[in-house]
Amino acid sequence: MLSRLRQLFGAVQPAPTAAIPAGERIYAVGDIHGCADLFEALIAGIDADDTKRGGAQTTVILLGDLIDRGPDSAGVLRLARDWQQRRGVRILMGNHEEMFLAALRKPSVMRPFLRFGGRETLLSYPIDPADYTRAEIEGVMELAQAAIPQADLDFVASFEDQVTIGDYHFVHAGVRPGQQLDAQKIGDLRWIREPFLDHAGDFGAVVVHGHTITAKVDFRTNRIGIDTGAYSSGRLTALGLEGTTRWLLTAEASDGAIRVGTGD
Repeated sequence: MLSRLRQLFGAVQPAPTAAIPAGERIYAVGDIHGCADLFEALIAGIDADDTKRGGAQTTVILLGDLIDRGPDSAGVLRLARDWQQRRGVRILMGNHEEMFLAALRKPSVMRPFLRFGGRETLLSYPIDPADYTRAEIEGVMELAQAAIPQADLDFVASFEDQVTIGDYHFVHAGVRPGQQLDAQKIGDLRWIREPFLDHAGDFGAVVVHGHTITAKVDFRTNRIGIDTGAYSSGRLTALGLEGTTRWLLTAEASDGAIRVGTGD
């Protein structure tokens, strides 16, 4: 029977082990969504973990959706920019950054942007909440354009679409099955859920992504989802990768304090 199955389907091969190139170390950080306090704690945790693990060429990849929903998007952007000046940090553009940039130009985008967490982003800048409440959409746009520094807009506009390192491919939302990784559409990279999430086949690399919240890190053979819902759960997660080793760092708010824990 076994020989007949081999004739029909070929010899069963073990699944390949995804790896990061020798001498490199990666930390991928899930959706921050304006939670500057969790992000600041996780930055310290990653820096300490990286030092403890010894010399390597380390790259941090922020998987997008740094802004919206949480209370301090402006603070998150400031922390990310400062961190990028100190070490190798690459930042992906999520669907919320895409809407943020478009909302300052188009009233038709500003309306949904405000409904999906943009209000919190705008009020993290020096905008009077009373002025915001009284304003119509055009007035909100004027308040935002006056309060948000051009440096922040330029910073967000510089975010990347996808990053490949070794056998891992880093995106915000996911990829479309059946499309080569270098031929993916921007809309899918920033917005897709299905058919990506339920796809069991090979994407061409292990896809590390955020965008879709899960209670725990979603380890699959072909993808790893690390959006643990920071703004709603109080947990911001990073995935560490070196060689074929994987580990987790999580900043978690509990009892008025934020603690960074490790896991496998």
